Amino acid sequence: MALLENLNENDRFAKGIGAQLTEVREGYAKAELTVKEEHLNGAGVCQGGVIYTLADLAFAAVANCHGTLSLGISNTITFLKSAQKGEHITAECTELLDHHKLPYCNIEVKDEKGELIAVVTGLAYRMKRDFPFEQLM
Repeated sequence: MALLENLNENDRFAKGIGAQLTEVREGYAKAELTVKEEHLNGAGVCQGGVIYTLADLAFAAVANCHGTLSLGISNTITFLKSAQKGEHITAECTELLDHHKLPYCNIEVKDEKGELIAVVTGLAYRMKRDFPFEQLM
């Protein structure tokens, strides 16, 4: 099974909100979601947790793309603008440091116009356990 397929199927929370990985390469991943009614908070804009979950899905793909089980241990998110109902948003994760124990990534969440919604930094911990997959996509 491909890493993309594995995470799209087995990350049940991300799957439940409609987040999907659409691209995975070594050191890079892209996840996408269309903001729906159930994603809105009390102010009528996309809940921050939805945006974070989308970014975290892309982060999971990059952190695990080397075949070693890696779990996020520290993330920082800065929200720059709101996402609205009906907007298609994307999270693109790039690995900045492929450290043998602590890989570090940057994730940008953008709206369909390419404008930044949020920026996230992610630090993962590589376990002493394989995370096997046949291919990335």
